[in-house]
Amino acid sequence: MKVFAISDLHLSFGVNKPMNLFGEQWDNYEERIMQDWNARVGADDVGIIAGDISWAMRVSEAEKDFEFIRKLNGTKIVVRGNHDYWWSTVTKANEALGDGVHAIQAGAVQIGNIIFAGTRGWRVPERRGNPTAEDKKILNREVIRFELALKDAVAKKGNDTEVKIIAILHYPPFNATVDQSAFTDLCEKYGVVACVYGHLHGKQRGQGEFVTKKNGVTYYLTSCDLLGHKLVEVDF
Repeated sequence: MKVFAISDLHLSFGVNKPMNLFGEQWDNYEERIMQDWNARVGADDVGIIAGDISWAMRVSEAEKDFEFIRKLNGTKIVVRGNHDYWWSTVTKANEALGDGVHAIQAGAVQIGNIIFAGTRGWRVPERRGNPTAEDKKILNREVIRFELALKDAVAKKGNDTEVKIIAILHYPPFNATVDQSAFTDLCEKYGVVACVYGHLHGKQRGQGEFVTKKNGVTYYLTSCDLLGHKLVEVDF
């Protein structure tokens, strides 16, 4: 089994918000993603979508976007992004996405010898940043949710040394200078081998490399526009 990842698809088949309004790099990007995905992902493989799946505000507006996802090969694992307003609860998200797609939020799911644990995450403060009280509140909540996801993963793993844990966040787990954070601390505490994230676009990207190794964990930035709308293969 292989594991691939991508994020920030921002699909809009059911609403009028084409992504090429943000530049020609988004021209025909949906077709490019599907071609790359289905050429590389086999029936027994897993593809992660790390948030910002659809621009839709309601599930009814997102159905065509979900149809697109269901046409992608393999088993799909998704987490919520900051623009996924259609996502009200993880239970309703799973019902809407349908067979072959697993939505996770503050929880984990096992596929073969890999356990995928994830949640949305939130902005990690910059060195000279001054986060608001609301940002601190949301960050603390998302850290709790991330730990709940990892605790669930560890419980599923038990004493099986062959099973690996891959974490998924939408927001980056560290700031632009890749400082240690509550999210990276938790990845290390719970034995995560790889962590997938997205959210960053264009000039927002501050982490340097697309793949960052830090204290035994490999972190993968997977925003589709930064990667030419191609999947990243996750090493575990």
